[in-house]
Amino acid sequence: MLAVFKRELKAYFASPTGYIFMGFFLLICGIFFAFSNLLTASPDYISVLSSITFVFLIVVPVLTMRLMSEESRQKTDQLLLTSPLSVTGIVLGKYFAAVAVFLLTLLITCLYPIILSFFGTIAVWEIVGGYIGFFLLGAAFISIGLFISSLTDNQVIAAVVTFSALLFIWILDWVIQGLPTDRISGIVFACALVVGVAALVYFTTRNIFVSVAIAVVGFGIIAGVYFANEYFFDGFIVRTLEWFSLLKRYENFMMGILSLSPIVYYITFSAVFLFLTVRVIEKRRWS
Repeated sequence: MLAVFKRELKAYFASPTGYIFMGFFLLICGIFFAFSNLLTASPDYISVLSSITFVFLIVVPVLTMRLMSEESRQKTDQLLLTSPLSVTGIVLGKYFAAVAVFLLTLLITCLYPIILSFFGTIAVWEIVGGYIGFFLLGAAFISIGLFISSLTDNQVIAAVVTFSALLFIWILDWVIQGLPTDRISGIVFACALVVGVAALVYFTTRNIFVSVAIAVVGFGIIAGVYFANEYFFDGFIVRTLEWFSLLKRYENFMMGILSLSPIVYYITFSAVFLFLTVRVIEKRRWS
């Protein structure tokens, strides 16, 4: 893993990718800092972090689009897959390299609250909590980008699909407000989830029997839950999609609240997408 990490980290700064990411991120952060804090003489720096979360929609696709897709396009992925390195080590090495570039950029922005401290009192621990949440949010977005990059050998497609996925997550809270909450819609949505999971398993394993078994078990669970508690599916769509609401959990950090629940959520969310990435690469290794 360490060898892959060093290789990918070096690659970011041997090409324009790392500089474009850092330059654009720092530019946006600097603009918001100037208008929100310097020009208004406001010590509320955490509002800057909450205002620039949209920047992930642009910079994360740039950061992750080449991680796996470039290896597939150049056929160098076969060299990695036939090396003594484990697939998990390869995926984690690439992921941590992208996260390291993001973390380095984020550390540079720490100069902004330091500048504010020269002119008055700032809420230090509130800002620290905001930075922790911002970092975890970015790391979760990067895990999505890495997973999507593993699905294609085209960097442009990887970037566009990543942008679309992050945009969906970005507007998810607004979408949820208009979704139906009746029982029938909940059951139909649950069945669609079972079909989606079965299809994903088939895509990653190419085992039709396992996929069908998962679908049968899933439909059986839905039937069992309905007969045990038919009210369970009332508002099921909203409850399910709220689990994917990354921005909603960031609200605690915006208010300076550092709680364990959203931290565990972000780490778990990232781990799930890293696991899916490993499964995709494993399938490619033996295909």
